Amino acid sequence: MKYSERGIKIKFIIMILVFIFVFIGSFGVGRYPVPIWLIPKILLSKFVDVNTTWVREMETVVLLVRPPRIFAAVLIGAALSTAGAVYQGLFRNPMVSPEVLGASSGAGFGAALGIIMAAGYFRITIYSFTFGLIAVALTYMISARSKLNRTLSLVLAGIMIGSIFSSLISYIKLVADPLNDLPAITYWLMGSLASIRPRDLYFVFIPILLGLIPLVLLRWRINILTMGDEEAKSMGVDTGLLRLITIVCATLITAASVSVSGMIGWIGLVIPHFARLIVGYDYKVLIPASILLGSTYLLIVDDIARILTTSEVPLGILTSLVGAPVFILLLLREDIAR
Repeated sequence: MKYSERGIKIKFIIMILVFIFVFIGSFGVGRYPVPIWLIPKILLSKFVDVNTTWVREMETVVLLVRPPRIFAAVLIGAALSTAGAVYQGLFRNPMVSPEVLGASSGAGFGAALGIIMAAGYFRITIYSFTFGLIAVALTYMISARSKLNRTLSLVLAGIMIGSIFSSLISYIKLVADPLNDLPAITYWLMGSLASIRPRDLYFVFIPILLGLIPLVLLRWRINILTMGDEEAKSMGVDTGLLRLITIVCATLITAASVSVSGMIGWIGLVIPHFARLIVGYDYKVLIPASILLGSTYLLIVDDIARILTTSEVPLGILTSLVGAPVFILLLLREDIAR
């Protein structure tokens, strides 16, 4: 399917408008609903003089309670979907997702370890982030010593490391206090933004920015990597260095996301395919589209989680329930074969 430049611009305008609508609307969604027409006024009231027509509780909810969670959803959705798009292009495999290098399992183990050690929320986040990076470092070390194809060895090493950390998580759940620690570990592993605090944004904002900016700037060169190493080298591209930079950046944003939100699956697998259907396979537009769609998607899922039941449904459950049927539909289309 060919995508005209004008058509892509129109699609981006639509995606941006949808994102803005969902972003603003998310401030009003929850157990204490706020009318959507009041939200822009409340947000603007901090910058310009606006006639106050709302109660104080609404202002507190819109300006203090919900912003950390909404900004975290935007960042994490963008990070996971971008990492998925990059991994799929890099490994030339449409079934690859951010979990491929063991980052998610490593981060999950770090969080479970922190919970069982009663480390406190701040240290749990640090443990999670650290073990996510350790998992990826181990994957690199193993693949570097392998004599197999470099891409294949990375994927296989990632699967093995992920399996090891998954087993360690199972062991921690086995020995955890069944009344306190086990429910906390289980709930965290299912993914949630309910406990996001303002200071948690530092754990996602800085690492995600550090990883996302290089990926956006290198999106032209990622196109070359998707052709294969031989073709890329013939064009004078240092494939080893470029591959290393992109994998490190994609893993960094994955580990940062998992460290504060838990394991939210399917976003990195489904959203890049959905973005390809809309804007095509060119990474120049695919990565910005993945960022917009990933952010919008996680905002919508988080909004649903807040209003679906009185006790919040973990995001991992919702993304699986939505992501699996959507992926099946995509799988039945010819486009996913590329």
